[in-house]
Amino acid sequence: MQLEFLRLLRPLLPLGLAATAMGIASGLATAALLALTNRALQSPEGAANGVLLGFAGLCALVLLGEIASDIGTSLVGQRALARLREGLCDRILDAPIARIEAQKAHRLLAMLAEDIDTISNATFSFSSVAIATAVALGCLGYLLVLSPPLFLVVALGIGLGAAGHALARRRGLAGFAEAREAGDTLQRHYRAMLDGAKELKLNRARREALRTDGLRVTIGRIRDLRMRAIRVFVSANAFGSLLYFAMIGLILWLSPAWAGTDRGVLSGFVLVLLYLKGPVEQIVHALPLFGRAQIALRKVAGLSAGFQDRGAMVPDAPPAGFAGSIALRGATHAFPAAPGQAPFVLGPIDLQIARGETVFIVGENGCGKTTLIKLLLGLYPPGDGALLLDGAVVPPEGMDDYRQLFSAVFSDYFLFDDLPTAQADMARRAAHYLDRFEIAHRVRIEAGAFTSLDLSTGQRKRLALIQAWLEERPIMMFDEWAADQDPTFRRIFYTELLPELKRMGRTLIVVSHDDRYFDAADRIIRLQAGRIAEDRRMAPAA
Repeated sequence: MQLEFLRLLRPLLPLGLAATAMGIASGLATAALLALTNRALQSPEGAANGVLLGFAGLCALVLLGEIASDIGTSLVGQRALARLREGLCDRILDAPIARIEAQKAHRLLAMLAEDIDTISNATFSFSSVAIATAVALGCLGYLLVLSPPLFLVVALGIGLGAAGHALARRRGLAGFAEAREAGDTLQRHYRAMLDGAKELKLNRARREALRTDGLRVTIGRIRDLRMRAIRVFVSANAFGSLLYFAMIGLILWLSPAWAGTDRGVLSGFVLVLLYLKGPVEQIVHALPLFGRAQIALRKVAGLSAGFQDRGAMVPDAPPAGFAGSIALRGATHAFPAAPGQAPFVLGPIDLQIARGETVFIVGENGCGKTTLIKLLLGLYPPGDGALLLDGAVVPPEGMDDYRQLFSAVFSDYFLFDDLPTAQADMARRAAHYLDRFEIAHRVRIEAGAFTSLDLSTGQRKRLALIQAWLEERPIMMFDEWAADQDPTFRRIFYTELLPELKRMGRTLIVVSHDDRYFDAADRIIRLQAGRIAEDRRMAPAA
């Protein structure tokens, strides 16, 4: 992922080089300003007019270079960060459902929020660190010019300090890495606290367990791990400062032995060293932030490694329909085994659904109904066997095309607040269905979106059905849609809505436990323990 971030920076290289050059110019001008000040202080004439003009010019160059470098490097960093965000979102949007499910929502949310924010904070600090680095290099160059022997003493001190910081960085990054792993657990507790708020109110013991054993323990662990890492960096900073002052003291102590050294050179040397401490500390204090950004980039890389690139997933044009059937031939799908349990395997499944059929998929909980519909919809690729459209195997590169045949309301559906498309009559049609499904008094259409999603469970499912209806896809799937409806709307769904959709030419796949309405189906597919136990064709309605 570090390489990917550098790849994202490549188009911004000219701007980045220009900003870096301005930062270097600002740093060198700062060093020259120190040299000019030192010469003016040592000169018997003091600050002549020429010196003052040079002083003013160098001050202007320092300020202009700093501003240009700040703006340029921030612009480069933020543009690269935006591209990283866009690329990551593209990968997640186009990733296989099984991969997203395996990563878990709390881990992905932590990556999109915490990790990206950490990288963003590092990019904001890059400009000031770049300028501080340029100032430090300029000052060191001036020190080398002033006195090569004294510079060797400084170089030795800097080398020892850098070695100490390298050791501290390794230990500090390990602590930050552990804290980042604990951040995934904290996100999981946050989701439990918010998504399970009602259940927690009803169960004091669970609520207190989440509070004490979950949230407080994890928050405390993150605090302790980060403080341990920070203490390592602070100790290294203190060691560096001690070494720095010891180096200045050594120069002052040994100065009588350097009889040939000009006193002006010696005072200038010490003056520059004292000034240099500020930029050096700025660089050192940024190291923990850059370390956390490095960990965040590694985390992003690890979570997105299996996600597919956008170019392999987006079709040129979605199909308008299908001519004959969709089918599974010898298809299987297996889930990883939980500790101490055998893995659940669906299949092998042989199933063909003809255009215009209404097929009910039934069976006990856990028999594989949801897995079967995900195979039929192309959300899971078959482990063995094949998925067929009109008798032809759907290749991996055609899977996204195939999925555009379907509209679906899953049992764990997500309700979007915008209309499916921006067609001219979409708002009028949506308003018609809002009235027909008896929720127009709660929801309106404004600016191409529903005004509210704050509805009862049954009403939200009706709104999800309206969304699917308006998409006008040839195949529609409903996973226990009627389970949350009152008896009236349950009857309407089976006896009015499904027949109406069938007359419109839709192919319907319905997961249901409502055996009193099974006569609304053309076929009943009964699953048991991951296999088709019954495929029964229903008698036509009289």
